Amino acid sequence: MKISLRIKMICVILMTAAAFAATAAGISYTLYSSTMDQHYKTLAMNTAKTASLILDAEAVGTLTDGVMEIYRTHCTGNDAPVFQQFTEEDWMDYYASFHEITATEAYFNILHALSIFREESGVRWMYICYMDEETEKAVYIIDADTTKEATLSGHCDPIEDGNMELMQQGIYDFPAYVTNYEEYGWLCSASAAIMDSEGNVIANVYVDLSMNEVMRDRQNFLIHMGLALFVITTFLILIMTIAVNRTVVTPINRLSFAAERFVQDKRDCEGTASAISRLDIRTGDEIEKLTASIKKMEGEINRYLSDLSDITAERERISAELNIARDIQTSMLPRIFPERREIDIYATMTPAKEVGGDFYDFLFVDENQLAIVMADVSGKGVPAAMFMMISKTLIKSAAQAGLSPKAVLEKVNDQLCESNEAEMFVTVWLGILDIRTGKLRCANAGHEYPVLRRRGGDFELYPDAHGFVLAGMEDMKYQEYELQLFPGDTIFVYTDGVTEATDAQHELYGTDGMLQALNENKQLCGKELLDAVHKGIHRFVGNAPQFDDITMLSLTINGKC
Repeated sequence: MKISLRIKMICVILMTAAAFAATAAGISYTLYSSTMDQHYKTLAMNTAKTASLILDAEAVGTLTDGVMEIYRTHCTGNDAPVFQQFTEEDWMDYYASFHEITATEAYFNILHALSIFREESGVRWMYICYMDEETEKAVYIIDADTTKEATLSGHCDPIEDGNMELMQQGIYDFPAYVTNYEEYGWLCSASAAIMDSEGNVIANVYVDLSMNEVMRDRQNFLIHMGLALFVITTFLILIMTIAVNRTVVTPINRLSFAAERFVQDKRDCEGTASAISRLDIRTGDEIEKLTASIKKMEGEINRYLSDLSDITAERERISAELNIARDIQTSMLPRIFPERREIDIYATMTPAKEVGGDFYDFLFVDENQLAIVMADVSGKGVPAAMFMMISKTLIKSAAQAGLSPKAVLEKVNDQLCESNEAEMFVTVWLGILDIRTGKLRCANAGHEYPVLRRRGGDFELYPDAHGFVLAGMEDMKYQEYELQLFPGDTIFVYTDGVTEATDAQHELYGTDGMLQALNENKQLCGKELLDAVHKGIHRFVGNAPQFDDITMLSLTINGKC
């Protein structure tokens, strides 16, 4: 069922008004709440600091020492009982051990002073605790409450994590915070340290202010604000609905009808002026500008339709040229593999687009020295292909000159850096194999780790030393290492298009997937091995598009897998 524009506009106005009202109410409530919270936090903190200053620090210190001496006999040492194992009788005995302290004149003097200050300041609860960092407990020294609900001396609660962090920084004045307890309701709590004459912390005085009345005021404020906004919003909705209907809905309906007629006229191939060109809307606002834009668009559409055939022909021409570029690139990669009884070598490259940036190469430096290259140019498409051809040519030229892998990379890196305005780079793994001895000298310029399999074993990553990518920075130095390959050993090199192949859920094939495919087919070598890895990638990826070139090369000594 189609819904008219008028109904949609009314719905939009209603939702906008509701969102405005909710936002206004929410902001007002938040500002009111934050102001009141801050007021109570400041009041609680100031009250706690005032209490810490008016109390007799020396008397509090003496009382604290007495309480903590008894407390520590019950919570530290090898022979001390464990609170969690206390029976009710144990707790009675524990609290009774403080009787001598709580019966002293000093205790009653502090209690009296604390109680008077609590009553005059309107605080719900006020008490003194010692923050014992050793056991991470807040031990109650004295509670200003003189009723049965008062917390007994020696009772302990865990120190909050935030307060422990402050204490470790040497801060003992704990900032105020607001909490809601099912039993006590809303409270604003703060704590200030009681210092002796030398500035040492003796204990902490805690203050709890009741915020239940404030919270009720918040609810009343929100209700009244909501009612006021509802009345104002309803009035504004009526005015906006009438205005929008006259200035927006009716002109747009006329535009819609004209557009339908334009499509029908094109279908019928009428030569008369279209309904859009005959349209006359003068609202003096954006709708009038929209009408003019649609008339202009009509002319552009007519011109586009006339040029469409030329554009299609041009795209076909570009596609044909890209196909030729792909053929040229493919022809530069060696497709005829050396038939030497000592080795079995095979390589493949599948570009992600018409042309790609990966390449491989192998060439005989002399009769017994075989150079092997696996490389990956940054980026995709034609620019990467052009940089690939330059890099391949330079590497081949340097390798044929008889340079070591290390020297080849250093020379080619400097050559590529000379005119690299596009700031592209290439990762390269280069190895030179002495076919007579099986000795493989290698160097790695930021490329993937090679994979090595010893005869009868599994394929495993060989974490070689990585140098910087080629064309990244001039005068770079590269490390060279040596592998001794024996009959039946296989080395497998590849580009990141193998490990970063992605399925429809954006999960990577990964190194584990590649190694699994290799080891499931470790009895194979050469073309059969690479075909098996390709099949494993295709099974994993499914119908997801290929985002990177996939290039692999396998070399087996003696061709015996």
